Amino acid sequence: MKAKKTATEQPLYKNPKAPIEERIKDLISRMTIEEKADQLCQDTIGVDPNPDNYSLDNPYCPTCGSVYQFMGGAKNRNKFQRQAIEETRLGIPLLWAIDVIHGWRTMFPVSLAQAASFNPALTEKSQRIAARECWQDGGIDWCLGPMVEVGHDPRWGRNVEGYGEDPYTASQFAAAAVRGFQKDGRVTACVKHFVGYSACEGGRDYSYTEFSDRALREWYLPPFEAGAKAGAYTMMSSFNEWDGKPIPANRALLTDELRGKMGFSGFVVSDCGALHRMGNMGYTSNPLEQTAEALYAGNEMAMGDGLYRNIPEAVEKGLLSMETVDEAVARVLRVKFKLGCFENPYAPELPREKTCILPDADELSLKFARETMVLLKNNKKLLPLDSKKFRRIAIIGPSANEIHPHLGQWRAAAEATPEYGETLLDAAKKFFPKAEISFARGCAGWDYRTNPGDAAECEKAVAVAKEADIVLLCFGELPWMAGEIKSRRDICLPPGQRELIKALSALNKPIIGLCCSGRALAFQEEAEAMDALLWLWQSGRRAPTAAMEILTGKVNPSGKLPITFPRSVGQIPIYYNCHGKITPEAHDYQDLQDEDGPWFPFGYGLTYSTYKYGKLKIKKTANGLEAHVSVKNTGKYDGKETVIWYLSDIEAKFTQPVRKVIAFEKLSIKAGETKDVCLKIDPKRDLAYSLPNGIKILEPGEFVLSASRQSEASFWFEE
Repeated sequence: MKAKKTATEQPLYKNPKAPIEERIKDLISRMTIEEKADQLCQDTIGVDPNPDNYSLDNPYCPTCGSVYQFMGGAKNRNKFQRQAIEETRLGIPLLWAIDVIHGWRTMFPVSLAQAASFNPALTEKSQRIAARECWQDGGIDWCLGPMVEVGHDPRWGRNVEGYGEDPYTASQFAAAAVRGFQKDGRVTACVKHFVGYSACEGGRDYSYTEFSDRALREWYLPPFEAGAKAGAYTMMSSFNEWDGKPIPANRALLTDELRGKMGFSGFVVSDCGALHRMGNMGYTSNPLEQTAEALYAGNEMAMGDGLYRNIPEAVEKGLLSMETVDEAVARVLRVKFKLGCFENPYAPELPREKTCILPDADELSLKFARETMVLLKNNKKLLPLDSKKFRRIAIIGPSANEIHPHLGQWRAAAEATPEYGETLLDAAKKFFPKAEISFARGCAGWDYRTNPGDAAECEKAVAVAKEADIVLLCFGELPWMAGEIKSRRDICLPPGQRELIKALSALNKPIIGLCCSGRALAFQEEAEAMDALLWLWQSGRRAPTAAMEILTGKVNPSGKLPITFPRSVGQIPIYYNCHGKITPEAHDYQDLQDEDGPWFPFGYGLTYSTYKYGKLKIKKTANGLEAHVSVKNTGKYDGKETVIWYLSDIEAKFTQPVRKVIAFEKLSIKAGETKDVCLKIDPKRDLAYSLPNGIKILEPGEFVLSASRQSEASFWFEE
């Protein structure tokens, strides 16, 4: 008769009091190579959210490392987790992953809009709420975000998921997002896509990328390094290639750079199906070679293709060492232990009303939307609107009575939530209760082909506008016009919208443009017909209310562009931190000779206030340099001003950008108030630059510092 096991005979890896590294070592020693391979695979359950939908193509494997894109809710998630815990030999819990970019049920502004706020603290708060909702409502403990790629081509659809064209700004928001997701300790972020994915030619998604060592360090790596330093547990490798090798098989980047130089200690998951797509890239179609090269490179988990179940054969044939396999498994298990998955594998099963769109989430969604919107045009100070002057308001356009344009892509569980949003029409009725409000769609759809129904809709809109004192024109992009595999060859408005604007302009009525978009658009000619233009982005569920607050003057707009708006596609790529004025008369943006700069530059944004910058003063301190500038609100409205600090290195042994952002600060300044802004400059951090090999260089020489391009001063640095 066998003796009963005592408590002391409990496997070490199940002892919560034991050090994590000892638990990892013990568990790995008990695993078969097949179990190790499973831990490095991310699978699905069925082909849709239905938890009962099994398929031959997507079977559920309870010994896999992770499940992704499961939308069956916490209760059903726990059923499958229970199989992994109670019905497998070792009882290793699964990680549950899904793309949570800007909210779970409460939709906050898309990432590009968040960057327009220049307020990373709001991103941190919103991602904490997103993590809370996805864990308590859906049982998700692995958020596949933030996306931190620096974008220089607005045709690329995934700009909407990133934080704009500036590496420093993107880095600040990347770190904030990671801190927010991981603040409560039960959810991990996943910084993606490592690296250079946004360098795709012509903005074409899933396309060839070409970028130098220098571009890698100057533009693409900094946000990932910021995410790593913020403590991200995971990162996602990208589809693209660098220096002749697909990223998932690029050891120079995934191991030497990411782990060696950046100190990243988590694990890397591939993008969906990226490993087998290496064959499409002309690299290798052999599954064993794909497996061995990716794992050796430092890509620990394979998403969606089950390719790593070839690991046992790869080891047997000498293509992989067991040491490499064990190291990868250890990295995955380490995250599970850190998240407390072994001690608390099950998600809370709470009613939705106790987990989603709670008052604090709703309030933050509105507050965030207020700070993202950018006022691009305000002729004759039409805004804020005098409600007494305009008593008949026409609300016209395809986004006037739609919720979707405000929510953006990757909306997770938002649409399964009854109260997931509002419309501009509904918000206008609340803010103009005494006005006569009329509505017309204006064009049949958002199609870039000529739509037969547009002419009739346009005619109706003109008739409505004729009877109004002012027109609120609601237009732009739908969410699915931007995002993954949503690259565009042009960034103009659809034909129906262009014709609508042309027809309305002939009426000589005041027109306020309200543009929803997930990227920069180019419609300078059509914008001439608008007396004011407010860029709404895709700013979440409370965007319509925030827009009306700005139009009526309840809120003073404070958003600034995190990307450059070109005049036309011919100016692309266009970004503020370009290199080299070849001729003395050239300006910051190296544009075509017959054009005068961009439509709107990086950092542009109007307010209802005016801000006067004082003389910039720089002094040496014991730890470096210190810059001071005063900012006075000389307008009649309280407001918020973002002071963006630009640095120019006048001469260097390796040419530097015309200017680059080294810091920013958003200030609340009351009408008539003056605030002193101080910037502490660390020479090694702010004045140094990276050589192509990654070595940092700090040279003596002349520098120019600018505060929002309003006040500047030159100084000489000598070590």
